[in-house]
Amino acid sequence: MDLSDEELKADLMYKLMRRGCWGGSYIPVDSLVKWLSKKVKKDGKRVRDAIRQLVNEGFLISHKKGKTISLNSARSGEIKRFITRYLS
Repeated sequence: MDLSDEELKADLMYKLMRRGCWGGSYIPVDSLVKWLSKKVKKDGKRVRDAIRQLVNEGFLISHKKGKTISLNSARSGEIKRFITRYLS
């Protein structure tokens, strides 16, 4: 499957939203990379770049020195709109 960068970001945030990873509840980055690298080309490098961009944009929060991430609950409305725009 060939996802665009925005679709990859939306899929990543959708996975976190389904698992309830908001604020203090987080998931290891390696688990997300492993799950998503099966769906996209360039394996984990592209997924890690998308995660880094989302952290810089403020959609994701990095925990434990960047080893885990969660969704930013302060931007929940924007996150939901982003997901519906690119995954619908």
